[in-house]
Amino acid sequence: MLRFQHVLREEVFDVSQVIGSGLSRRERQIVDILHRLGRASAGEVHTAIEDAPTYSAVRATLRILEEKGHVRHEEDGKKYMYVPAEPRQMAAKSALNQVMRTFFGGSLEGVVRTLLSDDEAGVSKTSSTAVRPDRRCRTKESRSA
Repeated sequence: MLRFQHVLREEVFDVSQVIGSGLSRRERQIVDILHRLGRASAGEVHTAIEDAPTYSAVRATLRILEEKGHVRHEEDGKKYMYVPAEPRQMAAKSALNQVMRTFFGGSLEGVVRTLLSDDEAGVSKTSSTAVRPDRRCRTKESRSA
């Protein structure tokens, strides 16, 4: 599960409360598990949950998630296999956009600056996977010129 804490106006926010708003902690946990596994039965979801509730509670939560439109099921013989309703890439992009709007006022530069800072996260500015904010996104027009 994505965890990120940011201090803003002397308050600590837990991003898991922002992402997937409208979902309880347990619902968010189950959707995250389905995104990680791709496809899983209720039993597999139950096994993957730390401090898991009862199997019946997991099945009930999957049904609720299905009603809310976050999960769908496919029949595999006699059992249901649950899959996230939204593809992983779309969910990731949506989550990142939500974080960017909530914590950085929609500023991609703010996100990158935070990721490249040498604070608590211990991220090195010289990391080979780092994105440099001075790089400009080129449009089709500028590429063809």
